[in-house]
Amino acid sequence: MNTDRKRSTPWLITLMHEHFHQLQYAQPGYQEAVQALGLSHGDTSGMWMLNYDFPYSDPDIADRFSRLRDLLVAAVQAPDGTPLEKLANNYANERQVFLAHLKDDDRKYFSFQVWQEGIARYTEIKAAEASKEHHPSKEFAALADFDSFGGLAGRARPETLTELQRADLRKWKRTAFYSFGAMEGMLLDRIHPHWKEQYFRNLLSLDAAFSHPL
Repeated sequence: MNTDRKRSTPWLITLMHEHFHQLQYAQPGYQEAVQALGLSHGDTSGMWMLNYDFPYSDPDIADRFSRLRDLLVAAVQAPDGTPLEKLANNYANERQVFLAHLKDDDRKYFSFQVWQEGIARYTEIKAAEASKEHHPSKEFAALADFDSFGGLAGRARPETLTELQRADLRKWKRTAFYSFGAMEGMLLDRIHPHWKEQYFRNLLSLDAAFSHPL
């Protein structure tokens, strides 16, 4: 959870991120799938999910991630039609190249983090946008740090896109995967509108959603 969001309205939306994690954890086969990744190396506390030794500082991996990030930003911002199709295909192809340059365990960790944390962030954005017309109680609106739901709804997506544009794998490490995965979800909304039907069938990875022709 991003505990830097101390204002009441953003905090309420951030809770949707955590509720989505609860939904992920409750899926049949989730725990078994996580164990099958083979990334815990004996850690039964779950802290390996935060502390896995991903090659964030490897110059080649970091540079390739930056190129992939830029292609994702371009695809997300592309107008409908041929420009979107072209840029989305470019992104999907480069995504496969990026994954191919990762060691097997690193690839599994990247895919897992994007699936789990990235789509939880995506859920935050969608929750914020869905709250646009919400009328809070008088008590909530009277809070000293109250922020309108309409204002938050308008900021959530562009702020996450800006975050992704600034994402530096070397410095941000795993937190770079949050905005990255969120924007992958936004891209999938446009190129594969029914992708969420397969989200819990293809546990721990969005790779299949980007694997077929767009």
